[in-house]
Amino acid sequence: MEFSVTKSALLNELNATQGVVERKTTIPILSNLLVEAKGSRVTITATDLELSVRTSCEARVKKEGAGTIPSKKLLELVRLLPEGEIKFKLLDNHWVEIVSDKKKYKLVGMAKENFPALPAMPHTLVKLPAVVLESLIAKTKFAISLEESRYTLNGGLLILKPDTLAMVATDGHRLALAETDQKLAGLNGEIRVLIPKKAMDEVEKLSAVAGSDAHLDFAKDESHLFFQVGHRLLISRILTGQFPNYEAVLPRENTKTVVLERAEFSDAVRRVSQLADQRSHAVKFSVSQEGVEISASSPEYGEAKETIEKEYKGDAIAIGFNSSYMLDFLAAAADGPISVELKDEQSAGQMRPLADESYRYRYVIMPMRI
Repeated sequence: MEFSVTKSALLNELNATQGVVERKTTIPILSNLLVEAKGSRVTITATDLELSVRTSCEARVKKEGAGTIPSKKLLELVRLLPEGEIKFKLLDNHWVEIVSDKKKYKLVGMAKENFPALPAMPHTLVKLPAVVLESLIAKTKFAISLEESRYTLNGGLLILKPDTLAMVATDGHRLALAETDQKLAGLNGEIRVLIPKKAMDEVEKLSAVAGSDAHLDFAKDESHLFFQVGHRLLISRILTGQFPNYEAVLPRENTKTVVLERAEFSDAVRRVSQLADQRSHAVKFSVSQEGVEISASSPEYGEAKETIEKEYKGDAIAIGFNSSYMLDFLAAAADGPISVELKDEQSAGQMRPLADESYRYRYVIMPMRI
């Protein structure tokens, strides 16, 4: 294998692989990248066995072939090299020589035969608009459970229908659901797939750099999901198991409604939560004809109370919420009015941003004892 490539082109592709490469792996080959030179391109592959990315860029290939190179060291080295052409050559014993102008380096590689084989992408089921997919992930992924024991909650549920695209995530304490109208050509029925959180992070990145008009080709086989845009392909294992029946959790009778401006609401919760109990993060949310009062207290820090003047005609209600959960949602919601919808002190509250009408975005949050 022998090829040369410009620094900027290579660095772009190396950056795209970094979220996938295993840092603390017990399988040494997984901290390496598979580099293949063929035709007029060089292809770079990274995998942690759960998630894989394959990407490529233009190159001048002198001799076709493949080898593996330590990912972290290669990225750090390429970053530090000056702009211009970088030459690669596979040496004996899997070493790789890297030359930039009068600078020469040799990295210890490993046998390419040890690198795991990736499944081939099946035919594309549907094309998903990158900007919509990125937005759905940003609106939901913070609600994913980080508890490994709750395996089916360690990802988001992507729901594809002929006319709508939706994503749901929950950790059992809160639930985020975002849905938008979208004609998905070629789709006849409904497809539901569970995407692991790490894969969602990478799909979000892939979508962000794809450009506003780009579409991702989406495909699946029995155990993998495939997302391709341009020369980049992301392959993720499907999370198996039954995602909870989220429709049953969505509140139906939350008739006590107050509308607050997102920035004002978020700032008040952020300030008040400074004096909340650091384990529970509980704040009290009280609504009455005097307005909205947000308060918190803890033996260690003291008390905080803020009032937002708001017209409200219903019965007074006071309910406890986890302030971190509220702030996660307020950070993801569009600027403008937020509808807070309550039923009683023991029932889940619901929040909806009213400004962004292209997405039906709902956030359900369980109450806390205060």
